[in-house]
Amino acid sequence: MGHEGKREVNRQMQDVLDHYAKMNPLPVETLTPVMARQQAELRDAVMATINDHTAKRAFIGVLEPVAHVEHLCIAGPGGQILLRIYSPFGEGIKPAALYFHGGGMVIGSLNTYDASCRSLCNAAECVIVSVAYRQAPEHRYPAAAEDAFAAYQWVLQNSAEINVDPTRVAVIGESAGGNLAAGICLRAKMEDIPQPIHQVLIYPMLDARFDSPSYLEHEHAKPLNKAMMQYFWAHYLRHEADAQDPLACPLRAANLTGLSPATVILAEIDPLRCDGKDYADRLRASGVDVDVQTFDGVSHEFFGMGAIVTEGKRAVVFAAERLEDAFEEPEDMDFTPSAIRYEEGLGNRAASF
Repeated sequence: MGHEGKREVNRQMQDVLDHYAKMNPLPVETLTPVMARQQAELRDAVMATINDHTAKRAFIGVLEPVAHVEHLCIAGPGGQILLRIYSPFGEGIKPAALYFHGGGMVIGSLNTYDASCRSLCNAAECVIVSVAYRQAPEHRYPAAAEDAFAAYQWVLQNSAEINVDPTRVAVIGESAGGNLAAGICLRAKMEDIPQPIHQVLIYPMLDARFDSPSYLEHEHAKPLNKAMMQYFWAHYLRHEADAQDPLACPLRAANLTGLSPATVILAEIDPLRCDGKDYADRLRASGVDVDVQTFDGVSHEFFGMGAIVTEGKRAVVFAAERLEDAFEEPEDMDFTPSAIRYEEGLGNRAASF
C-alpha cells in the first residue's frame, strides 16, 4: 500500500492546486460547517485554470453537454430529497447509476460535482441520478445513509418515470459518496433486496481511523488532509459507537460476501488511498469481482477534472468501461464502446438544459 519515497502531484494537478491556493481558502477544519460551505471550491479553481489556458490557446469547455437535465423531489425518511437527473443522448430505455457527491458528509453539493456526473453520463451512456442527501452536523449519521438508500429504492420502484431499466441500476460515489454507495450494497444484503448491478467507489471515505500508511504519508496533503478528515468524521458521527456500524464505516463490515461487483478508483496522493485499497482487497477475498486502479501523480478530487487533468479523464473512461460491462445486454451489443467514443471526443452535440 505504501509508496517508496515522497511523491509529488503532476504538473496538471499542481496547476489546479496553485489556482486554489491563490483563492486563499481558510483551513476547513477551523470553520463552522455553514462557513465551510461558502468557501471557494476546487471547482472554482478548475474554472480559473481553464480561463488561464483559454487565454493562451483553444481549450475544451468545462461544462460537458448532455441530452437533458431535470430535477425531481422525492419523499425521504427526513423530508423531501432533491434528485438531479442527467440523461444521455440516444433513444430508448437506459441503464442508470445513482451518484453520491463528496464533501465529508458536511460540505459539497450537486453543483460541486456536476462535472463528474456529466462525464459519467456520456462515457457510460447511462442516466445519472445525483442525490442531494442530508448533511452533517445538522443531520448526523444515519441521515445521509438513510437518504441514499431511500433514493436507491425510489429508482428501483419508479424506473419508468425516468426512462431507466430497473434491472440495470448501479451506484457511484466520490469520497463521502463512496461511503454511501458502499453502504447501499451492505444494506441491500442485510434487507435481502436486489443488489446494485455494480458499485463504483472513487477514493471512498470508509473508516474513522487515521493511522493507515497513506494517512501518515499524506497527513498534510492538499486538498484533503488528516485534520480535515478528523473534522468531517467528528461532525458526521453522533458518538464513537457509530464508528462500529458498517453502514457508517463500511471497512468495519464483518462479511462482504454477496455484494455487487466493484470498481475502486484511488488517487496516489491521498490519505484515503489505503482504506480504499484495503476495502477492495477484502471484497476480492470475499469472492466479489473487483477492479482497482490507483492513478499516480494526482490527489483527492481529481476525478471530475478531466477537462484539464488527463488522469481525471482516464479515470472516467475506466469507470465507464466497467459500468458498460455490467450494463451490457448480449443481444444488443455495440462494438464501439461508448467509453472509447467519450475518450476520442464529444463532437459537436448541442446541449439541452
